[in-house]
Amino acid sequence: MLNFIPFEDIHAQTFKDLNIEWLEAFFVVEPYDELILSNPETEIINKNGFIFMTENENGIIGTFAFLKKGEGLFEFSKMAVIPNERGKGYGNQIMQFAIHFAEQHKWEKIILYSSTILENSIYLYRKYGFTEIPIEQDAQYARGNIKMKLNL
Repeated sequence: MLNFIPFEDIHAQTFKDLNIEWLEAFFVVEPYDELILSNPETEIINKNGFIFMTENENGIIGTFAFLKKGEGLFEFSKMAVIPNERGKGYGNQIMQFAIHFAEQHKWEKIILYSSTILENSIYLYRKYGFTEIPIEQDAQYARGNIKMKLNL
């Protein structure tokens, strides 16, 4: 069972480290990643976004963020779980918490960007009701080739 901890300054390095590890394992760290991950307070929190750290009995094992994109519109982003805790169903718990959090705040829509090579992630998003929508030509991530949304 996961606990969800709102981001504090003391989590900044862990937030960055978790995401860098995940990005380097599957892709590369892009300039936009470096900007966000090096400045979570100014790039996410101060722009009315949210970051959560996920914790189990072993300590902090993951993270995810919501980036505000408009009124009632947030991007689900920066989800990462440490390697030895992957495949244990934590993605389901994160999605359940994230959707519940969004509904509590009366958001209208969540969007996300991903890559179709991440088949397990795409399956998870579809399982929770996300549907594919057209991706912009100038999307922020070179690795992203799929955009999805969830109407709340």
